Amino acid sequence: MSWRTIVAPETVAIALHRPDVVVVDCRHRLNDPGFGQTAWLSSHVPGAVFCHLDREMADTRGGGVGRHPLPDAGQFCETLGKLGISRDSQVVAYDERDGSMAAARFWFLLRLIGHEKVAVLDGGFSRWTSQGMPTSNAPRRRAAQTYRGVFDTSRLIDSKGVLERLNSDGRAPGWLIDARSRERFTGAVEHIDRIAGHIPGAVNRPYTENLKPDGRFLTAIELAAGFRELAKDRDPSELVVMCGSGVTACHHLLAMERGGLHGAKLFADSWSGWITDPSRPVASDVA
Repeated sequence: MSWRTIVAPETVAIALHRPDVVVVDCRHRLNDPGFGQTAWLSSHVPGAVFCHLDREMADTRGGGVGRHPLPDAGQFCETLGKLGISRDSQVVAYDERDGSMAAARFWFLLRLIGHEKVAVLDGGFSRWTSQGMPTSNAPRRRAAQTYRGVFDTSRLIDSKGVLERLNSDGRAPGWLIDARSRERFTGAVEHIDRIAGHIPGAVNRPYTENLKPDGRFLTAIELAAGFRELAKDRDPSELVVMCGSGVTACHHLLAMERGGLHGAKLFADSWSGWITDPSRPVASDVA
């Protein structure tokens, strides 16, 4: 049986011996890029390998748009091979707690390249340790694999595509869902990007609304109900998710998949890419 959205620590713990299971530590903090690797070296799920958001889950060559442009598919395949991931691997990604930074991003990149057997550890490393699961400080290097694939670009949309849809579909809310906090969405606070506000017509659902207080995901029924309320009568494939840089937006894609809502797109440029062109419209709820 494969895991394709989220998986409980208890389930993973009894499967660590399986040769096909590859656990990937994705811990990251925006204000401390070295945190994740330091934390992994100190303590991690036994056998876990480490993947860095900035270096391996984003375009490191400087040719993309926004703070975390998607990596080149070939570059990402090379990363997967180095991590010991093959097409047959059952991958489990985790981060510090709730999947937003950056386990859900890793999950979506794998799904984007056609890898179905990937899930996020529900509650992250925090849940793992609080449940008394084993940890290790021994770095793990798995045998390198050859991984080939291309991204399914039908699951992506860029700033040009969003602008075209705004112009053709009007600004009726519901299809563009912003995962940032309410304060950043309204424009009341902006401590990361140089311009505050949101894209006209976007609706706000902070990614935290996908979670229980302890950082685990809501039930599939609860998640489906929340997103259907935003989408109204739209098919899930008509929906687009965004955030500040295309990372926490992947949390929405994971939540929707868990809720049985398939096919939404990622606005990969997100807010940090949108505001690179001053001619694009910006809205704010702050007088």
